[in-house]
Amino acid sequence: MNRSRLTLSVVCAATAMLMLDIAVVNTAVPSVARDLHAGFQSIQWLVDAYTVALAATVLTAGSLADRLGRRRTFGIGLVLFTAMSAACGAASTIGMLDGFRAAQGVGAAIMFATSFALIRDAYPDPASRGGAFAAYGATIGASFAVGPLVGGVLTSWLDWRAIFFLNVPIGLGALAVIRRIHDGREQHGRPIDWTGQAFLVGGWLALVTALLRGNDRGWSSTQIEALLAVAVFSLAAFTVVQFRSRAPMLPPALFRNPSFTGAQLAAFAISASFFAQFVYASLYLQNVLGLSPIRTGLAFMPATMVLFVVSGLTAQFQARVSARVLISVGLAAVTVGLVTMLPASAHSHWYVLLPGLVIASVGTGLFNPALSAVVLRETDADNAGLAAGVNDTFRQGGIAVGVAALGSLVPSAGALGHGNAAAFVTGLQHATIVAAVVSGLGAVSAVVLVDRNHRRQSAALELPVQAPASAPAAALCV
Repeated sequence: MNRSRLTLSVVCAATAMLMLDIAVVNTAVPSVARDLHAGFQSIQWLVDAYTVALAATVLTAGSLADRLGRRRTFGIGLVLFTAMSAACGAASTIGMLDGFRAAQGVGAAIMFATSFALIRDAYPDPASRGGAFAAYGATIGASFAVGPLVGGVLTSWLDWRAIFFLNVPIGLGALAVIRRIHDGREQHGRPIDWTGQAFLVGGWLALVTALLRGNDRGWSSTQIEALLAVAVFSLAAFTVVQFRSRAPMLPPALFRNPSFTGAQLAAFAISASFFAQFVYASLYLQNVLGLSPIRTGLAFMPATMVLFVVSGLTAQFQARVSARVLISVGLAAVTVGLVTMLPASAHSHWYVLLPGLVIASVGTGLFNPALSAVVLRETDADNAGLAAGVNDTFRQGGIAVGVAALGSLVPSAGALGHGNAAAFVTGLQHATIVAAVVSGLGAVSAVVLVDRNHRRQSAALELPVQAPASAPAAALCV
C-alpha cells in the first residue's frame, strides 16, 4: 500500500472508532446506570463529559498540531483516546467512567483537529483529494449508521464495557503503522490562545453543570445561581478575549459572514434538538418500553440507514439546489419528525417513534452535506480546517447543552426505570417540544442568514492571521 492510501486508511480507521464511540454509547446508557448504580446526572455526564471536552479543545488542538507536526499530534490523540477507551472499559465507578470519558473527548479532539490536514497533505492533487474525502465522509456516515446496532449487540451479547474495549485493537493497529503516514506543518503556526481556552472550558463546564443540577438543587439555589454567574462571566470574558487577541482561537472575523454564522446556528440547533433528544429516546425504549439494548439498536437502524442514504443522495444533487433550501428544509423536517414522536406513551409499541425518527433522519440527511458545503465554501483553502473546527465546536457544544437542558425536563427516577413511567413520558414530551422549537428556530436562522449576500467562492473570507487546519470537513456531518 502506498503512503497516501495508508494515511487515508489510518485516518478512516481512527475516525470510525470515534464515530462508533459516539453512537454506541446511547444504547448502552441504561446498562451502565444499572451496573454502576449511577444517578441520572452521572449518566448525563457520560455523554456531556465527552462532548464538552471535545468542543472546548478542538481548536487549540489544531494550533498545537501546527507546532508539533500533524502526524505526531494525531499520534498523541490516538494514544490518549485508545488508553482512555481501555480505562473506560475497566472503570469501577461512574465517577471514574465520566472522568475517563472527558479525557477520551480530548483525545478525540486532537484526532479531529489533524485528520483533515493529514488527508489534504497526503492527496495534493485536487482530483484524487475529492475521492479521499468522499471515502472519509462515507466512513463517518457508515459508522454512525451502524453505531446504535453495534452498541446494542455488544451490550446484549457481551457487556457494556465491550463498547469501549472495541476501540483498543483498532487504536493499536493504527499506532503500529503511524510512522509510515504523511506528515505536514503549516508555514505559519498560530500562537495558542491559552486565555481564551481557559475561559471557554470554564464557561462550558459551569453552564452544563448548572443545567444538570438545577432540578435537584433548585434553580434559585445559591449553587446554581453561582454556576450560572460563572458561566455568563466566563463566556463573556471569552468573547472579549477573542475580539482583543491578535490570534484568537475563534476568530470573530469568521462571523462577519452571515452565511457562515447561519451555518453555525443551524449546527447548534440540530445538535441541541434531535441529537440530544436521541439519548432520552433510547432511555424511553429500554427503561419504559422494556426493549433490550440490541432491540433498541434495531429500532434505531431504519432511521440511521435512511440518514446515510439520504446524505449520499443529497451530495449528488446539492449543486442544483441552494444550500439555504437544503439546510432550512432539513431542519424543518427535523422539527416535523420531533413533533411526530409526541404521541408516544408509557404503553406504546416501540414503533411509535419510528415515523418521527425516519422523518428527522431524512431532514438530517438533507442538512449535513449542505452545511458542510457552506462552511467550507465560505472560507479559503488555508482556513478550511479552522472553519470545520469552529463548526465541530458548535456541533458538540450543542449536544452538551441540549442533553443537559432537555434532561432538566425529564424526571430522573423515571429515566432510570425506577419512577413513574407516565411521568417520564410527560417529561420526554416536554423535552421533545423544546427540541422541536430549537430546530424550528434553527430553520428560521438558516432562511435569514445562509446564502445572504452570497459571494463567489473565489472571494473567500480573509482572516487577519493564517489559521491552522483544525478539524476534518467530514466531521461536520457528525
